[in-house]
Amino acid sequence: MIILGISGAVFHDASAALFIDGKLVAAAEEERFIRDKHAKGRFPVEASRFCLEQAGIRPDEVDIVAMPYAPIGLLSPARWHYAMRHWYAPDRALTAIFNGKRRYRRNVRMAHDMMREIGLDPRHVRLGPVEHHMTHASSAYHLSDFKEKTAIVTIDGKGEYATTMFGYAENGKIHKIKEFYDPDSLGGLYGALTEYLGFEMLDGEFKVMGMAPYGDPTRFDFSRLIDFDGKNFKINTDYANVVGLRRYKDDGKSYYFTQKLIDWLGPKREGDEIDDPYIDYAASIQALLEEVALKLIDYYVGDIIRETGKICYAGGVALNVKLNQRIIAMDGVKELFVQPAANDAGTSIGAASFVAAKMGETIEPMRHAYLGPAYTNEQCIEACKQHERKPEWVVLEEAPVRAAKLLAEGNPIAWFQGRMEFGPRALGNRSILGDPSHAGVADRINAQIKYRERWRPFCPSMLDRVAPEILQTDHPSPYMTFTFDVAEAWKTRIPEVVHEDGTARAQVVTKETNPRYYQLIEEQIGRASCRERV
Repeated sequence: MIILGISGAVFHDASAALFIDGKLVAAAEEERFIRDKHAKGRFPVEASRFCLEQAGIRPDEVDIVAMPYAPIGLLSPARWHYAMRHWYAPDRALTAIFNGKRRYRRNVRMAHDMMREIGLDPRHVRLGPVEHHMTHASSAYHLSDFKEKTAIVTIDGKGEYATTMFGYAENGKIHKIKEFYDPDSLGGLYGALTEYLGFEMLDGEFKVMGMAPYGDPTRFDFSRLIDFDGKNFKINTDYANVVGLRRYKDDGKSYYFTQKLIDWLGPKREGDEIDDPYIDYAASIQALLEEVALKLIDYYVGDIIRETGKICYAGGVALNVKLNQRIIAMDGVKELFVQPAANDAGTSIGAASFVAAKMGETIEPMRHAYLGPAYTNEQCIEACKQHERKPEWVVLEEAPVRAAKLLAEGNPIAWFQGRMEFGPRALGNRSILGDPSHAGVADRINAQIKYRERWRPFCPSMLDRVAPEILQTDHPSPYMTFTFDVAEAWKTRIPEVVHEDGTARAQVVTKETNPRYYQLIEEQIGRASCRERV
């Protein structure tokens, strides 16, 4: 069976993924083709075309298009919860009760328009809607290769109405235990503080996470933002997760927080410096997220974790690598699997895998994230010829050897090879690289290439044979979705990739999944060892 999964129904991070007989053969994000970050307001037209072309599939061969958005019935507690919690905005409350499927109908229309644009006839190709949080769950569980009973956690801003789900999976089927609904959203609260701290919601949350280690989480008490009793939580909508007239407005823009938050914490942060008191605010919201999320996980799925040790996790908050490190440290956890595109881009994989599993297909586990387009030397040379600046080019016989030499000399390089990574992390096929033992290389990359905040961390790629020594664990980490405490002996050897709190967000590289990148790192290790001996 051929199933095309699409995302974009929540109007950001549009992507497409293609499964053939239970195997994920291609996946890509729309932003990579249209050069519009997060592809807001778009459906994955170009990404879908790529997936079909990559697999050599004609549009008329597709059996089902799976979408990560489903109708939520009037009898569901979700719509009634939303209406009650948005009493201060009666138009929103009444709409949830009397016209709560309007976004679903809109998404179906847009999906049908997209299908026709890429040559699929909606009259002959079935559209399979899947609840948003079930797609997050499926994207992690069905791709994880976990056979035993598995704890399931999904946390994001929101899908249709749900913001958080706890459950378990067994024998290929996912079961819900508990859901929380908008506006009670941990992801939404973190996003509101992201806006307050001067970054863009749904894009800058990782910047807040990177800022947090520089601050003191005990200086300010953020407990007023959330009412939490250990098993249930409510966001205080006097401060955040608000709609309509409650939103703080500045220069014509509305924010996800209120004037009351400004009155309490002071003016919204501006600029790029990590200054007082904003670094402490970042530390406080990170600590609050970790405290609440960990207690909820333990309450709802802790018994399952202690039974089998396996947990799968997805949703935008699953990209918070500091929280993930603490989940790994929980009592009983043997292995945490976070799908590399854990944000809404990954729901294309989740929607398709959920439908495939429901149809009785066996889903092959995800072995790597190299699922996007590749380009030949000839195509790269032609691109150089067509570029307005006419860059010079040379074809190298031993590119990894030459690249390792440049790195060992302290130079940053752009490394472009193989199929593009799926998800937000550069994993050795579209990467800017530097030797982490060279002091100052991170600042040089920031200043000359990436033009980003100087305090944001860089992340190491390391070989599987040395990773346990550096990270003090053999926990799998192929996708840069976790941080680990760096061994003391290594902190001075690779200072450019050790963050303020002594951790590193690492990618552990295997020869099986990326032999060319593995060779480059192996060459680099040899040259670094020689330099140390000298």
